Amino acid sequence: MELSIIYSRAAVGIEAPLVQVETHLGNGLPSFQIVGLPETAVRESRDRVRCALQQTHFEFPDRRITVNLAPADLPKEGGRFDLPIALGILAASGQLPASALTDHEFVGELALSGAVRPVPGIIPAALACSAAGRALVTPAASAPLAAAVPGSRIIATEDLLTLCAHLNGRHRLAVEEH
Repeated sequence: MELSIIYSRAAVGIEAPLVQVETHLGNGLPSFQIVGLPETAVRESRDRVRCALQQTHFEFPDRRITVNLAPADLPKEGGRFDLPIALGILAASGQLPASALTDHEFVGELALSGAVRPVPGIIPAALACSAAGRALVTPAASAPLAAAVPGSRIIATEDLLTLCAHLNGRHRLAVEEH
């Protein structure tokens, strides 16, 4: 597969609008572009994602990578899209099964080591995710807040490698339901 779609949530005040993280791997000179009105911290995720994938021993594709954060007119800020961007690259390059990602939404900033760091606005994201009927994958440090949302299904992860093992069916993470 050369195209993947991962669900995430933006943080706009007390709202958490849906963001589709569309990742395409194409032919041509290797590059990595993020489009869809990203602010500086989101554009910098290219470096965090590249390092995190390499540190966790995944292959970083030597191709033309385009990540679209849709809708394009919604401002995107912070590191909250690092995790879905990394998973999008892994799915588009065939390193993760795309079918394992469809019933989930993902938020989290990646450390260069692959650790998943907390992000602000986790409660609105959990509310919106619960209303959409999907499980929210969140940094472990944010899980207690997210799990307090009625009707939520929360999967907490410490790092990218553990989450990928869960998504590949090798090591199951607990699902907290409220």
